[in-house]
Amino acid sequence: MLQATPLHDGWILRHAGEALPAVVPGCAHTDLLAAGVIPDPFLGRNEAEVAWVGRREWTYERDLAPTNGHEQTDLVFDGLDTVAEIQLDGQLLGRTRNMHRSYRFDVTGMSGRLAVRFASAYAEAEAVRGTLGERPAAYAEPYQYIRKMACSFGWDWGPTLVTAGIWRPVRLERWSTARIARVRPLVTVEQGVGVVELAVDVERARIEAPLTVEASVGGVRARAAIDGTSGAVRLEVPDALLWWPRGYGEQPLYEVELTLLHEGRPLDVWRRRVGFRTVGLDRSADEHGTGFTFVLNGERLFARGVNWIPDDVFPSRVTRERYRERLGQAADAGVDLVRIWGGGIYESEDFYDACDELGLLVWQDFPFACAAYPEEQPLRGEVEAEARENVVRLMPHPSLVLWNGNNENLWGFRDWGWEARLAGDSWGEGYYLGVLPRVVAELDPTRPYSAGSPWSGSWDHHPNDPAHGTHHSWEVWNRLDYAEYRGEVPRFVAEFGWQAPPAYATLARALPGEELAADSPGVLAHQKADDGNGKLRRGLERHFTFPEGDFDRWHYLTQVNQARAVSAGIEHWRSHWPVCAGTVVWQLNDCWPVTSWAAVDGDGREKPLYHELRRLYADRLLTVQERERGLVLAAVNQAGDPWAGVLRLRRMSVDGDVIDETEVRFRADRRTVTEVTVPAEVVPVGAKEFLVADARESGGAGWAGGTAEGAGAAEGAGAGVAAGAAAGAGAGAAAGAGAGVKPGAGTEPEGHGAGAGVGADAGQGAEVGPGAAGGARQGSGLGTGAGTGQGLGAAADAGSAAEPGAATGRGSEAEPGAAAGRGSEAEPGAGAGHGFGVGQVPGALRALYFPSPDREIPYPRPEFEVSVAPGAVTVTARTLVRDLLLQADRLDPAARADRGLVTLLPGERVTIGVSGWETPDADAARSALYCLEPSR
Repeated sequence: MLQATPLHDGWILRHAGEALPAVVPGCAHTDLLAAGVIPDPFLGRNEAEVAWVGRREWTYERDLAPTNGHEQTDLVFDGLDTVAEIQLDGQLLGRTRNMHRSYRFDVTGMSGRLAVRFASAYAEAEAVRGTLGERPAAYAEPYQYIRKMACSFGWDWGPTLVTAGIWRPVRLERWSTARIARVRPLVTVEQGVGVVELAVDVERARIEAPLTVEASVGGVRARAAIDGTSGAVRLEVPDALLWWPRGYGEQPLYEVELTLLHEGRPLDVWRRRVGFRTVGLDRSADEHGTGFTFVLNGERLFARGVNWIPDDVFPSRVTRERYRERLGQAADAGVDLVRIWGGGIYESEDFYDACDELGLLVWQDFPFACAAYPEEQPLRGEVEAEARENVVRLMPHPSLVLWNGNNENLWGFRDWGWEARLAGDSWGEGYYLGVLPRVVAELDPTRPYSAGSPWSGSWDHHPNDPAHGTHHSWEVWNRLDYAEYRGEVPRFVAEFGWQAPPAYATLARALPGEELAADSPGVLAHQKADDGNGKLRRGLERHFTFPEGDFDRWHYLTQVNQARAVSAGIEHWRSHWPVCAGTVVWQLNDCWPVTSWAAVDGDGREKPLYHELRRLYADRLLTVQERERGLVLAAVNQAGDPWAGVLRLRRMSVDGDVIDETEVRFRADRRTVTEVTVPAEVVPVGAKEFLVADARESGGAGWAGGTAEGAGAAEGAGAGVAAGAAAGAGAGAAAGAGAGVKPGAGTEPEGHGAGAGVGADAGQGAEVGPGAAGGARQGSGLGTGAGTGQGLGAAADAGSAAEPGAATGRGSEAEPGAAAGRGSEAEPGAGAGHGFGVGQVPGALRALYFPSPDREIPYPRPEFEVSVAPGAVTVTARTLVRDLLLQADRLDPAARADRGLVTLLPGERVTIGVSGWETPDADAARSALYCLEPSR
């Protein structure tokens, strides 16, 4: 039987004549950091101080003891980064030049000193460039001339830390007679029968030995003979359980085992998990253009996606647990598709295993991004070899649903001036339209292939034509207001996003000793986008008065703006299902502490955008949209059951008065969108008015009316929002948050004329109850602390035992609660998250609509009380409190809040669950609370 022995211990790294301890898997940077030779490049401005590491050669060494007892011994590297020469006892074993491949060397009968010498990736890339000639790229670094993780050379969110090292596991494999060289599983469903076809390749030590393979899955077994060095076996599983993406069904996984035998004796074994499902991509033409709709098990999906970059610029540091945590965050946010972006890597098995278990669909880019790639040798052979290896390696995973040729290179050729500069030189088209589709069709015909993203399907249309195929929407972030997302309905939005800084505690850790400011040296060093801070400022100034010299206020408002921008896009595009069939937010994660488009920052802390995604990607979403006929409420129902009920519409003033109200019935069938016209009498007029829309399912409890009978609710984890009087009367509908502006006829150039556009607040959940909790000490409810820009309610003592304070947010028996949603200042519409409280059925959501930009809205000075209890902070509003945010990491770097932005109407209350805060204190909680305030 084949025996595998890991070789992860005993390595050293040669540096300046010294032998430093080395960790394998790892890289030179992490070993130098552990030895104290270099400072942490993630801190301060240390990135520039360690740039020399990427320009050096590095050698890893260890001793290899003699082996015996088998006919052959192989030295196997799962990954070498990147240009390496491997020697054993002074004898050259081979050379490598591709980070994305594994390597195997015959070391039978050999022992002695094993040395792996890495050349500088810069030296290799520059040599290839010198041979093949210049090719254009989005960045000045030479990443397109070497098969290595492109973002090692820096990106508009990542540092330039060009790595070298043994980045994936290494081992000795000892075997006799034969071993399994490759298994290619084709997993399909044929008329309810799960089918697994295993194409097997073997390597022989003895040519004449008769070989068989035996395979099993789901209690079914089959056997086949090996003819020469290959064979095939087919297994059929009757009534196979289907694997579904999250939200559509379960994720049953079947273990497949294949054993190679010689005369009944096992020689080697291969084990993987598979899932039975069908996957298709509907790219048919229709009256709107050319579609791009995923179809799983016959079910058409609106893909709720995020883009994934390497979770660490040193990918060897990303453990199985870290993958599971980050992908678990994605699943908890309602995400059902993760796109692995083309400037990174083919991820480890741990990534895809987690996606299989969580029901996350995986879109896999081949590693090409934002550059013209030469198609000549030595690169062409490497590209095909890595594609063949990784297609087969990843085939078992049911989560993998799409192979994509590249990121933005087809678009770049057409729009970024490449065509003229190339003057006929190769640039990668032969990979994306030739090599890669041929490899996928040959090896993995069960999955669709797309030539790139964006890509319209052919050169008959512009590569980034929103009406055809996939679309990247970056003009908005770069030059426009986010309200402009509503100007088009792409068939599938594969990239769009808005920047914001990371959490305060993340910045404080990354920039020790620095007085933080939007333009302080360390903050700017951790802002990699071209004119990034300028774009943040211009984005703010379209909606708010820019907070000059106030870092805390700048930090808060830029995070609000990020959540609003993404909300504007997703709510608009979801309301146009099935014409638009997916959104993939740029981006889920970061690889270091940085101002970026991420929802989860480089230290793993969730920004307000993350909590907003939980609302935006819920099965049911209520949103206010502008149509030619006027304002409508779009009830987006991606759930498997119909959604029917009553909409309560209230036209309100920012002072809390109800100007008019009405009720309208609605019904949205499963996987559909229904629009309800907003009656003219409740359409808000001017900067002082806004619309509140609450949806209640048929058969649910009545609306709150100052008594304890009603409990409005939003679906979602978390507490409900109370709208009862301070005397403890009733419980009202879920709270909302957010506003948006859409240019309209006759408006200002920025689209900020009163009544010009569509916007709405999203509802973060709040605890149901009557006003202040029993026993709370009411404070003055002042808006801001001096110079801090914080919206602070005065502190209140924790209430009596009857006061709700647990993280669950459930009201006391006298205060029927409702679990409200997670929302934020969403533009255009909003609803809360998912769940329901006492006396309420599932399905009640909220949307709010403010027709004017915030700088024109005469907000009242926010007044609210604050009380605390173990695991909870409760805020009770006395006025309209818009976009309330608890920055829990200001309480303790380990603290986390269970929700982001929340808007409260007068009398409503929210309980925010807080973990990791061991010493609750009302004054501290007050200092960490922010909200919008009157313009100064």
